[in-house]
Amino acid sequence: MRRLYGILVAMCIATPTLFADQNDPALDPLFAELKLTTDKQRGSSITREIWNIWHDVDDSDVAALLSTGVALMTAGIHGRALDVFDRVVDMAPGFAEGWNKRATVLYLLDRNEESLSAIRHTLELEPRHFGALSGLGLIYMETGRYEAALIAFRSARALNPFMPGVDENIDHARRLLRENTI
Repeated sequence: MRRLYGILVAMCIATPTLFADQNDPALDPLFAELKLTTDKQRGSSITREIWNIWHDVDDSDVAALLSTGVALMTAGIHGRALDVFDRVVDMAPGFAEGWNKRATVLYLLDRNEESLSAIRHTLELEPRHFGALSGLGLIYMETGRYEAALIAFRSARALNPFMPGVDENIDHARRLLRENTI
C-alpha cells in the first residue's frame, strides 16, 4: 500500500506553473469546476492543473529542493528525501505542498504519527488538499481507525471525485469497518 501511494504521488507531480501555491486565485474556479464536471477526462485534467499549482512556490531555492526531494522519494531514497523536505518546510513553512511531501515520505518511512502532524500542517494551509486527506485515510486504515479512514476518504472524494483509488479505498474502509464491528 505504501509503495502504491508513493507511485500515485509521483504520478500527480507535474511541471510547475509560475509562482502559485495553495494561495493562487485560480484554485477556486478549478475546484468549482471539479465538483460540477461529470467528464472523467476533464476531471483528470483539472486534477493535474490543481497539482501543478500546488507544486509551485515563489522561491527558486525551495522549488529546486522540492524537485530534488520528489526525485529522491520517487527513487525510493526516502531518508534523504525527508532531509530535503525538512529543509523545504524550514525555508517555506507556509507552503502546503512542502508539508504534504514531508507527510508522504514520513508515511513511506512508517513514521505515521509524524506524518499525521505534517498532514495537519498541510490541511491548515490548504483545507482542500485531497492528497493529504487521502494520506490521512491510509494512515487511519493502517492503525485500525476505519471509521476515521472512511471520513477522510469521503472528504477527499467530495473535493475530487476523479482522484485515483479513492473509491477503492472507501470500499476497503467500509469492508474493514463492517468486519471489525461484528
